[in-house]
Amino acid sequence: MLSIYNTATHKKEEFKPNENGKVSMYTCGPTVYHFAHIGNLRTYIMEDILEKYLRYIGYDVKRIMNITDVGHLSSDADTGEDKMLKGAKREHKSVMEIAKFYTKAFFDDMQKLNIKRPDVVEPATSCIPEFIKMIEVLLEKGYAYGAGGNIYFDTSKLDEYYVFNKHDAEDLQVGVRDDVFEDTNKKNKTDFVLWFTKSKFDDQELKWDSPFGLGYPGWHIECSAISIKHSGEYLDIHCGGIDNAFPHHTNEIAQSEAYLGHKWCNYWFHVLHLNTSSGKMSKSKGEFLTVSLLQEKGYDPLVYRFFCLQSHYRKSLVFSYEGMDNAKIAYNKLVKKIASLCGEGEPNLEEAKPFEDKFKEALDNDLNTSLAVTALYDVLKADISDATKLYLVADFDKVLSLNLIKKANEKDSSADDELAAKVEAFIAERAQAKKEKNFAKADEIRANLLEMGIEIKDTREGVVWNRI
Repeated sequence: MLSIYNTATHKKEEFKPNENGKVSMYTCGPTVYHFAHIGNLRTYIMEDILEKYLRYIGYDVKRIMNITDVGHLSSDADTGEDKMLKGAKREHKSVMEIAKFYTKAFFDDMQKLNIKRPDVVEPATSCIPEFIKMIEVLLEKGYAYGAGGNIYFDTSKLDEYYVFNKHDAEDLQVGVRDDVFEDTNKKNKTDFVLWFTKSKFDDQELKWDSPFGLGYPGWHIECSAISIKHSGEYLDIHCGGIDNAFPHHTNEIAQSEAYLGHKWCNYWFHVLHLNTSSGKMSKSKGEFLTVSLLQEKGYDPLVYRFFCLQSHYRKSLVFSYEGMDNAKIAYNKLVKKIASLCGEGEPNLEEAKPFEDKFKEALDNDLNTSLAVTALYDVLKADISDATKLYLVADFDKVLSLNLIKKANEKDSSADDELAAKVEAFIAERAQAKKEKNFAKADEIRANLLEMGIEIKDTREGVVWNRI
């Protein structure tokens, strides 16, 4: 049985969905104001592995992802300008032009990394009525209040606010952390904005009429409303980067359970940061690493996926080009080994079962991808038929998604092309030798080709060759 670490309970738990055989899964999507950096994409790779493994072991998965195209401010403490507006100013375009461009760029990167597109992709700007309805209910229930033209969620009404980590009161004081700023409209320092009005940001490009005034939604409300819209009142798994656990996911739980009146999500799956030698990767630091930059430096995007799979998702991973070089060498050797296998004959499924069990055992244990990759290497070293090995490689790659068979076929095809070119060159050299009546050289070339495993025959149509 699959067990995953639940960040909400701080322990590894056996996975049991709300509905037998079906899984509802929500993953926080990108704020489409810039390219995704490879730190963001590590999270999406590991979420992709989770989704594909759930499907592999027989679940019917519905995965939902939002696209944040409004409402995400430059500070998670609901201050600063909207990130989308920031992107539009940077590139002298409209917000929706920015959203369209970077949404496409995001899914282009996802495709390069073999990350499956979620079943539902919903932009925040298409769900304004759902946000308004949710906020109205929270106001009616007394969980929200208006102040300074904005609508806030009142965290003091909750029995428990902190779910993932316990925080001391001083952690939230102004000036203690760079990302906390004082908002004098708040009743409590932990309260957060559900709806901003014109009085807050006059230069906001996207605004909608609402019962609370002309304005736009806060960031936190969108994931709750989009998830409930597409998965109903009960969610099995919510995924995201560990940096979203507080305050974003904490606020999602607060508003969702206040709105619904019961527990909302059973399992929380958080992926730790990808760091550089100087710390966490971040767009705010200026230049950042993208999939396109890795390609420019000669790395197949799947090498980066392979690099990520060799580390556990709950451990911080340090990126370096030396690490990428090692991953590239290992990946190419893996593909070369698979390309050398002979695919003739039928796989022995009884022979395959112990290896399938080992692969499942690795992923059942909190998605241990490094051990799953080890299980793949064990297959290639095993004393079993090549047909069984190829069957297992293809089977495991339904989850790992490294294009192993495809890349091996390309490598094999490339090797065939190289061999054909070499043989044709020898045949042309032999023809010239015969023309010059240098029969000793012609015989020597024939002998060299035989040593290469190539037999040639002189026919009326010309020289033909085949492998022996």
